[in-house]
Amino acid sequence: MVEHECHISKEACRKARLARDSRFDGQFFIGVYTTKIFCRPICPAVSPKEANVRYFDTAIQAANAGLRPCLRCRPDCAPLSYAWKGTQTTLERAKALIDAGALSGQEGQNIEALSTRLGISSRYLRKLFSQKLGTSVKHYAQYRQLMFAKQLLHQTNLSITQVAFASGFNSIRRFNEVFKAQLQLTPTALRKNRHQPRDSELSRPQPLSQYGQVTLRVQLSFRPPFAWTQQFDFYQVRAVNAMEWLDNKLSYGRSFSLNGVSGYFDAKLNGARNVFDVDIVLEKDTDLSQLNAIISNIRRVLDLDANICQIDNVLSLIEPLAPSMLPGLRLPGVWSTFEAGCRAVLGQQVSIIQASKLLNQLVLTYGEKRLIGTKQVTLFPTPEVIAKAEFTELKMPGVRKRALNALGQFVRDNPDAELEQWLSIKGIGPWTVAYAKMRGLSQPDILLCSDFVVKKRMLGLYQANGAVKSDDYECLTQSLAEQVAPWGSYLTFQLWNLS
Repeated sequence: MVEHECHISKEACRKARLARDSRFDGQFFIGVYTTKIFCRPICPAVSPKEANVRYFDTAIQAANAGLRPCLRCRPDCAPLSYAWKGTQTTLERAKALIDAGALSGQEGQNIEALSTRLGISSRYLRKLFSQKLGTSVKHYAQYRQLMFAKQLLHQTNLSITQVAFASGFNSIRRFNEVFKAQLQLTPTALRKNRHQPRDSELSRPQPLSQYGQVTLRVQLSFRPPFAWTQQFDFYQVRAVNAMEWLDNKLSYGRSFSLNGVSGYFDAKLNGARNVFDVDIVLEKDTDLSQLNAIISNIRRVLDLDANICQIDNVLSLIEPLAPSMLPGLRLPGVWSTFEAGCRAVLGQQVSIIQASKLLNQLVLTYGEKRLIGTKQVTLFPTPEVIAKAEFTELKMPGVRKRALNALGQFVRDNPDAELEQWLSIKGIGPWTVAYAKMRGLSQPDILLCSDFVVKKRMLGLYQANGAVKSDDYECLTQSLAEQVAPWGSYLTFQLWNLS
């Protein structure tokens, strides 16, 4: 087995764990060899002696060293962290797909199919996992299944059979066997343990009223700081009636469809614990097969896994921006690339208010109304519907209407196509594709240089101190893109946020 040193220095890890610094949550894990467990930096237990600990980049590295996850701080609930982010994008994409359940369940892909999807050989994929994580692709996928199952057992009232199914196991017997072998206790024993007094520091799963076939609540953690007020305001200005809803500056909710499953979620900020309490409602019990993918997408939409301190540190080096930079500003995502593409087309050459009016009219007219439990919601229109729509009710140029039709037809016929292929569609340009990548995929390094607001505010910052002329804009943006990589998307939102 490959030995891996933690990418954070031992001294920094020591200080972070002793201070229980939540900014490091998920960035490293603490192995305690006297107890044979591993913990998060925020673990409320008495801190062990430094001589008895070892630091790991990832939970699976700790597990490979023969340690089991702590039942108090619950490493399965830590924000995800990619120490190699920006340099190993293939591995990052592979992990994201596996974390969302790509290799699990009855419809899960095999490693060869996943490799093809990533555009690499299966041999190279296995090499990446071995070198970077010290484990195999299969072992990593199984461990992520177990961590997701552990999270559901701790936080929800789903039955153990439902948890096994939602975690991608095809039989309860196999689930019990793997769970006990890897975590050294049974699912039943772990669930009983959550009611013991020593867990009193942590929030309990709260019962929900039975207004849907499947209702559950999970806690999704993040690393502070989090500029939620600005993210809330961003969503509110662009919100679609009956598809999205916001309340009291604390919560954001929306309907969704994913792989044939429909539902909705409500995410409410719990700033004291650095978590969102997320209520999820699905239409039927069999929809649990997509629960892992749904939760992964909610995390992406809210940008909960950002290493925001590292990002802010990079952006703060941009001298003209530093005085007005807002710490903790994240990427407010949308549910899908198709939705992001439609929003971008509707927003071409119009104000945010006008674009929001067009979007609301589009969803009102072409979105499917659905009663989920007792809540009436509207789903974003499907590519099939958009491909055939006439858009007579939308007051915008015909060329943009035809671009929407063409986008719907292309996505309908090519659902797995790379977004660069959208450029073959008349009326779809680089700005639209970049916007879809930034908000629909949450790619971190999209500096929207051609955006009118970005250009205006960037020039304003640099011209104020005589650092650039308007005809030097291309050179400026090229230099900035290199300076802030791989966090160009966050610079875009910082510039949009300036008054």
